[in-house]
Amino acid sequence: MTLYKIAPSILSADFAQLGIQVKKAIEHGADQIHIDVMDGRFVPNISMGALVVSALRPHTTLPLDVHLMIVEPERHIESFAKAGADIITVHLEASPNLHRTLQYIRDLGVKSGVAINPHTPADHIAEVLHMVDNIIVMTVNPGFGGQAFLPEMMPKVTLLRERLQGRNVDITVDGGIDDETIAVAKDAGANVFVAGSAIFNAPEGIGQALSRLKSAIG
Repeated sequence: MTLYKIAPSILSADFAQLGIQVKKAIEHGADQIHIDVMDGRFVPNISMGALVVSALRPHTTLPLDVHLMIVEPERHIESFAKAGADIITVHLEASPNLHRTLQYIRDLGVKSGVAINPHTPADHIAEVLHMVDNIIVMTVNPGFGGQAFLPEMMPKVTLLRERLQGRNVDITVDGGIDDETIAVAKDAGANVFVAGSAIFNAPEGIGQALSRLKSAIG
């Protein structure tokens, strides 16, 4: 049985009320918390670091899913592991020694993940599929919240699900997820759905937004 999970992305939260908003997301059925780390080099934006992870860690037992959109991710992995990350995902495009980096994450006792940008073919991570617990297929170009979903990424999701041959690996879609696109991604083979604007910027509030997303995936 596939376990579907919704991962609110705090990139879209109000940072003046971050603790309150994360608490609301948890109370209304979030399955894990997605933390986008941006360095202004791999992507244009700058976001947050390990201090945010360590600040959130005492307030939830949910998995903290750290998505490193940074160059030289291996330099920072240990600090995020020590801060309390449960899952650390690095980008293929930023990791010239990807095999070694994934092994390093696993050696620290953290679940490992690999992310691929829209222009990257799924086959480019074929040689490391046995080393990951999570695959993020970017469904927007990374760096900013609130972008439109790229449906042309769905064949990539389907191919990766086939290549995994039933292994218990999460396929995460990140970008443009709302109550319409979440169903499209589910049908393609994704089981983890990162949603930021659709949750934290929803006019009806965080609780109703999460309920709507959960209804959309059944």
